[in-house]
Amino acid sequence: MELELKRIARKERYTIGRLSVDGTYFCDTLEDTDRGLSDSMTLEEVKARKVFSQTAIPTGTYTVGIHYWVKHRRNVPILNGVKGFSGILIHAGCTHEDTMGCILVGRNSEVGRLTNSYSVSKALTSLVRAAMVKGEKVTIKIS
Repeated sequence: MELELKRIARKERYTIGRLSVDGTYFCDTLEDTDRGLSDSMTLEEVKARKVFSQTAIPTGTYTVGIHYWVKHRRNVPILNGVKGFSGILIHAGCTHEDTMGCILVGRNSEVGRLTNSYSVSKALTSLVRAAMVKGEKVTIKIS
């Protein structure tokens, strides 16, 4: 399964994107500020630009797994191998204040916010889990 997140609106405090699953639009995303990080940068370059809890992860392709999120007592997708970041989850949330570097999913029906986030997050987690149960490799490409 291939997830693809295309960042389409870079604002001062947040970034809006569109997430596709195997080439088909699935939902909108909300991330922290895009500071121009790329997986081709060195770890030192990433760390120099990163603002803790206020920076979108580097563009690139990552493997995706499932992680039990103790805080919310449920499983969510997790990105592996993100240079300079750890614990990057794909989960529900409404504003950039809910991200801490993670990718929020939902519907961008209000400026700077997501709606229907919990149901969208639950549906995405189900898709990722089903693909993994079938033995499929799950990746996400962020551009």
